[in-house]
Amino acid sequence: MANQAPTREQAFELLTTYTKSDSLIKHALSVEAVMRYFARLFEEDEHKWGIIGLVHDLDWEQYPEQHCRMTEKVLTDAGWPPDYIRAVLSHGWGIVTDVKPLHRMEKVLYTIDELTGLITATVLMRPSKSILDTEPKSVKKKWNQKGFAAGVDRSIIEKGAEMLEMELSELIRHTIMGMREAASDIGLAGNLSSTQQE
Repeated sequence: MANQAPTREQAFELLTTYTKSDSLIKHALSVEAVMRYFARLFEEDEHKWGIIGLVHDLDWEQYPEQHCRMTEKVLTDAGWPPDYIRAVLSHGWGIVTDVKPLHRMEKVLYTIDELTGLITATVLMRPSKSILDTEPKSVKKKWNQKGFAAGVDRSIIEKGAEMLEMELSELIRHTIMGMREAASDIGLAGNLSSTQQE
């Protein structure tokens, strides 16, 4: 039925139809988990937020030159509701779309898309390679090292934090907490026995 809210299974099937890369699927699962966490934090629709996080980069692997626009077509053809589609488009604001994040859900997606990448890179540099013992201070240490995770646009995260009226440290803490809920699925459970004092 047109414009019917999709199930999580339908969203994951679409994601894996267009995305085969293990790292991109893990990124999608990271963003999904963080979106669900923030939805609970803000007392919003956890299912809806999670699904939007799951498919946000649906077209990135096959259609990088048409990022967001091809996802718009795929989701429209699949009969997804307009507000789901708009939310996905808004994460590309100022980069590949002119759809500004307005709803809190859109602002969170815009902000944590890049941040999950920075946190993942930070985790993988740690002895434990685990999100479970990663703290915001570790991410903040890497923040100013411009050569570290150079592909992560810090200005987008800062702009998003401003839109959400949230301190950067608080934003990082919540994002880590969300990622911890999917630690095994995103390959960041690591090995806590190898932890050493930073």
